[in-house]
Amino acid sequence: MILCLVNIKALAIEKVVLFGDSLMAGYGLSSEYHLSTVLEENLKSDGFDIQIVNGSESGSTSSGGLNRAEWTLSDANIDLIILGLGANDMLRGINPKETQNNLEQIIKLVKNKNIQVILAGMVAPTSHGSNYKKEFDQIFPHLSKKYNITLIPFLLEGVALNPSLNQSDGIHPNEKGTLIIAETIKKNIIKILN
Repeated sequence: MILCLVNIKALAIEKVVLFGDSLMAGYGLSSEYHLSTVLEENLKSDGFDIQIVNGSESGSTSSGGLNRAEWTLSDANIDLIILGLGANDMLRGINPKETQNNLEQIIKLVKNKNIQVILAGMVAPTSHGSNYKKEFDQIFPHLSKKYNITLIPFLLEGVALNPSLNQSDGIHPNEKGTLIIAETIKKNIIKILN
């Protein structure tokens, strides 16, 4: 009789890195309300012992993320990356092809290290024109499909443009907004585990 042993570690997620910009870094919030802290507490309260590391930098573009990706991913124990870059590219009107290329390079780097990826999408307003919006909005579904990775279509779903869930700048989530974003990410992490 042959016993087939499955590597349980391959299915486990013990360490997750949030790899994004100010929307994930906790900009304007005290540390107990940072997304990494809230998400980790939410997962623990649901019985998941998962460490959430804040690898996000305020102001980071996809290019900046690509520049620091190798260093951030140098820890051998990372199981999952939540990739949430592109908002600053969009605000600066960076060519969506450049943003897509940078995100693609990060995804390849992550996959080469056998780390799972959840891609947190962004949606552009029409301030740079409808063509820009159309091209930018297609980046995330395209990459998700091409690399067969989980997609959160819009990281700020249910939070964007709601004054009660954002700080006074109208862009960055407040404590209540962070709770909603944490819930969205948590659901997607649990989907991978099931």
